[in-house]
Amino acid sequence: MISRLLLSSRAAKIRNSPRSPFPRVARAVSSRAKDVIIPAKPPVSFFSSRSPVLDLFQGQLDYAERVRRDSEVVLLFFYAPWCGQSIAARAEVEQAARQLSDQVLFVAINCWWNQGKCRKQKHFFYFPVIYLYHRSFGPIEYKGPVSAVYIEKFVRRVMTPLVYVPSQSELLDFLSNYEPGVLGYFEFSGSPQPPGYLTFFTSALHSLKKDYLGTVRFGVITNKHLAKLVSLVHSGSVYLHRHFNTSLVFPREVINYTAENIYKWALENRETLLRWLRPHGGKSLLLNNELKKGPALFLFIPFNPLAESHPLIDEITEVALEYNNCHRDQVVERLLQHLRRVDAPVFSSLAPESPVGLPEPPLITASPCCNTVVLPQWRSLSRTRNVCELCVNQTARVVGPGSISTPRCSFFEMAAALDSFYLKEQTFHQVASGSTECSNFLSSYSPFRYYTACCRTVSRAMTGLLGSERDASESPATAFSSLEESCEVGPASSVPHIEENRDLFPEADVRSTDFTGLSCRTNKTLNIYLLDSNLFWLYAERLGAPSAARVKEFATIVDVKEESHYILDPKQALMKLTLESFIQNFSVLHSPLKRHLIGSGSAQFPSQHLITEVTTDTFWEVVLQKQDVLLLYYAQWCGFCPALNHVFIQLARLLPADTFTVARIDVSQNDLPWEFMVDRLPTVLFFPCKRKDLSVKYPEDLPITLPNLLRFILHHSDPAPAPPSLATPPTRECLHSEAVLQQGHISHLEREIRKLRAEISTLQRAQGQVEARLSSARRDEHRLLRQKQTLERQHGLLQLHSEQLQALYEQKTQELEEVARKLQELADASESLLTENTWLKILVATMERKLEGKDRAESPTPPEEARAVPPEPPGAPRLPGSTPPSNGSATLASDRSNENRTD
Repeated sequence: MISRLLLSSRAAKIRNSPRSPFPRVARAVSSRAKDVIIPAKPPVSFFSSRSPVLDLFQGQLDYAERVRRDSEVVLLFFYAPWCGQSIAARAEVEQAARQLSDQVLFVAINCWWNQGKCRKQKHFFYFPVIYLYHRSFGPIEYKGPVSAVYIEKFVRRVMTPLVYVPSQSELLDFLSNYEPGVLGYFEFSGSPQPPGYLTFFTSALHSLKKDYLGTVRFGVITNKHLAKLVSLVHSGSVYLHRHFNTSLVFPREVINYTAENIYKWALENRETLLRWLRPHGGKSLLLNNELKKGPALFLFIPFNPLAESHPLIDEITEVALEYNNCHRDQVVERLLQHLRRVDAPVFSSLAPESPVGLPEPPLITASPCCNTVVLPQWRSLSRTRNVCELCVNQTARVVGPGSISTPRCSFFEMAAALDSFYLKEQTFHQVASGSTECSNFLSSYSPFRYYTACCRTVSRAMTGLLGSERDASESPATAFSSLEESCEVGPASSVPHIEENRDLFPEADVRSTDFTGLSCRTNKTLNIYLLDSNLFWLYAERLGAPSAARVKEFATIVDVKEESHYILDPKQALMKLTLESFIQNFSVLHSPLKRHLIGSGSAQFPSQHLITEVTTDTFWEVVLQKQDVLLLYYAQWCGFCPALNHVFIQLARLLPADTFTVARIDVSQNDLPWEFMVDRLPTVLFFPCKRKDLSVKYPEDLPITLPNLLRFILHHSDPAPAPPSLATPPTRECLHSEAVLQQGHISHLEREIRKLRAEISTLQRAQGQVEARLSSARRDEHRLLRQKQTLERQHGLLQLHSEQLQALYEQKTQELEEVARKLQELADASESLLTENTWLKILVATMERKLEGKDRAESPTPPEEARAVPPEPPGAPRLPGSTPPSNGSATLASDRSNENRTD
């Protein structure tokens, strides 16, 4: 109490002090002091002083901009000190910085300090935020996994966005990749920076800016002979490779050659073979949107972005290429051979006319026909070798076991090769070793034909198919011998072929003609997705992968439309052969794959409890055994289900445990076969003893109480067996009564049969009436259809007539407008002419008066005539200076006035 008083008095002194940072507050009526806000502590360094990351923990954004302009490649790491994801990303960014500190400047900025410029100018909605700048280009935001290897890989992509392709082998590596590729051809012999190169370089940076996954790769070719392989002739041309559709060349004459247009063109026309999925860990519709597109094959594999080669991804790419190669394209076949590391010539569409500075293509074997045979134990060669690949060819060239293709060939040729091979066995009888031994020999039937045979022991790859219990370090010879002990050996006259033992020899290089182009021959086409098992193994476990797997490799097919998914047996190794078989089994009409059921793994209650907890694994042995079982379906989110626990506990106490089982199953955590699923919760099902196929559902409209459950169980369970009694012969009266009873049953059945026949006849008459009504309805439908067609024709004619009238109306309207315009022009011209005529007449009259005045002045009037002229009326108008007109002139003036009036 005393300490509280001292603290309150000290706070009051600080608040009332003139130097106090807190504003003075007026006294309130309440005696309780107001809350005091403590100012934030100054920020401290987020990274250690020995870290290669430059830490601007006070949010100095201006300094970061200054050092960014002075560096070529810069990574800006915006963080908040309190953010858990920023703290987790700190070690990853620091690890990537240690690898790239001599090439890239790593800068960390505290964007949460309220007095820093970063907080005032940047308004981020999440942390951390990673920006990359390549000189003046940027920012390129990285949104991938916050892992050191992924960050380092992305930074290296920004540093070198273009892949240099100097040789034919690297060109095939570039084209056979599962990601879309864009190639640009530029000649650097004329200038250090050819035209269009900087634009192409910027388009690669635009690709990383728009797609942080970097799914579109950009490469550069400088050799003109190498450029001809991909139809690039002119320097500055751009080529987009597509595996199954026609590859494209950037149309410079149609689209402007800009960085943005090149990237958009590649993005719009790209072809996706495989797609990486990288969920960010929060709420997202990424998986939901992909699953809506159709059945999906999810492959979880351990992936290292910094590794130079990925053999497992190459096998998956090979499977995807064969799966989608519907037209057996030769370019795709050449890329498949390259993925298998098979020496084969390039096709004419990819081969240059006269390559300069490039290695010569390998020689062509004359249509080899190959088959892989497994040698039985009675053969002498099998003591040292157990697998041989036999090829029919016409050259003496030695072909290795990995260099064998499988075209169609004659069965008789292969049979002849087998006979010759077994006759020439002694040529292979040498010291046993782990290497492959090949030899060529003449045919026993044709001296002009050569055969090639390569024999070897089975490799370690098959150990994953022979069983997971065998140790991984077991030698191939031991595995093969154990396989022989567990299997029966066939007769000595039969030689098994690889087609009959594909699951035992996955590394045999035999092409499956049934698998090639399978996506176009089935209605269940798969979309293939890749996920890094090092980051997203939790998703694999939710889909059925074992949690304690030594190798994090898992394959599953999810079909949302069918509400089912299938998994590849975890005991089998994830490789090309197992994937092909998995896809083929899913694609057939009646798939042999079984729907995978996800269970909770262990029961919630031990077996000694009254209520038995059932899971997916224990459903068969608990529910479908000999006892009567009452099963309650519930879920954790069901609010009504816990209210029934006490009822089932009381029921379990009443019923004998040796003949009756009360159980429950959480259907939200345990999947069951479709025939045992329910559509509402809670639901009670009763499985009677020895009649499991006659399970009964508890009525939905009946309350779930103890008496109702007991009645329901007693009604549907088997009656108790009657006690055994001494066998006595039936009496005559008993037999008579039994006969009467049977006769009554027979008569009853006959009456029922007659009733059924009457009902059948009634139904047949009703069927006839319905058919008559249907025929009448069809006739009416045909009549209405004809009327509809007639009305449509009339409507068409009326519409045509209406269009003609409309056209005629528009024509007449135009003509009337033209006539009105001409009349208006005539009226305007007539009015102007009348005005001019009036002025001319006035002018003429004036001139005539002047001329008459001059005439009178020249000739004097006689006195008699002057006297005879009557005087003018006093009101008559007269022009100033004019003389009175004579009689003749007066007459002329009157005539002119009359003429003017008439006009």
